[in-house]
Amino acid sequence: MTRIKMATSVLQPEDCRREHEPKPDIIESPRLTDDERVHILEAKERETGELPPELREKARIELREDPILREEALNQMRHFIEKHPAIKKCRQDAPFLLRFLRTKKYSIPQACSMLERYLTIRQMYPQWFQKLDPLDPKIAAVIDAGYLVPLPKRDAEGRRVVLSCMGRFDPHLYDSCVMARVHSMIVEHLLDEPRSQLLGYTHVNDEAGMQMPHISLWSLTDVRIMLNCIQNSTPMRHKRTHFVNIPHYGVRFFEFAVSLLSDKLKDRVMFHRTSSDLTKYVDPAILPKEYGGTVPLKDMIEELKRNLLKQREELLALDDMCIDLYALEKNDLTQDIHSTAGSFRKLELD
Repeated sequence: MTRIKMATSVLQPEDCRREHEPKPDIIESPRLTDDERVHILEAKERETGELPPELREKARIELREDPILREEALNQMRHFIEKHPAIKKCRQDAPFLLRFLRTKKYSIPQACSMLERYLTIRQMYPQWFQKLDPLDPKIAAVIDAGYLVPLPKRDAEGRRVVLSCMGRFDPHLYDSCVMARVHSMIVEHLLDEPRSQLLGYTHVNDEAGMQMPHISLWSLTDVRIMLNCIQNSTPMRHKRTHFVNIPHYGVRFFEFAVSLLSDKLKDRVMFHRTSSDLTKYVDPAILPKEYGGTVPLKDMIEELKRNLLKQREELLALDDMCIDLYALEKNDLTQDIHSTAGSFRKLELD
């Protein structure tokens, strides 16, 4: 401290003024990269459910969304939840409800129907859809291995891309319930993104390293139920699904799975023999370095882990939502799904 005082005491008045002038390189915030700027904007959008200005016209054309319709639809969904005899507790914030409204293009009956189904599957299959804890040792290990990673950069259509690497999932250590919960956690992590609610998702499934034990993880009945859940009860706009590097003994399994999809989703599935074929449809620049991009998969995994930890309380709080399955079967508020629980039970018996 003495040395510092001696040094400042010999400064001339002009030097003193310069000494106390703001230093731009210290006081000004560092210049943000484009990626950092987008990340900050998306975080703010996520809190409010608002789309960025450049996408609002697209939402008006494709979804019929405008401020007046949006507020009216949100109010009607909240009224539906409050008056529903089977729904005991449910999120009512805008980002959550907009998942369903945007997926169903503001058809309020269909959005309410999907919400009811969403709550139902969470209640009926807790082993797949509940306890989505990023600190759970098994879930954490699967995430750390890089089995399922949403890519930081979006594709050319602005869609969020989710990369699955089957060879990074150990079927000898983890069962299908762990696999399902990892998928559910990643999905819940992404569903409140307004851009994704409008633009949808691209799925890239790399089946390299797939073994027979991977296939035997799932019974055919469970495959049918899970695909029913994904298609009819999960508020995601699945725009494109790519499969690559399927081994010969896995072909029949995926053919069976795709046969269960709706015609619309079937048309959005593409199979590729090699990763180079895949990159004709997915820009390698957004993929991990191991697939021709610039960012190592390990770095993407670390970013994902940080983001999941930030959302941990929100993910665990999803389990507070509750629907009475017995009361649901007796409910006539929505004609097309008052037997939702019964339809899922029929799937289990078929």
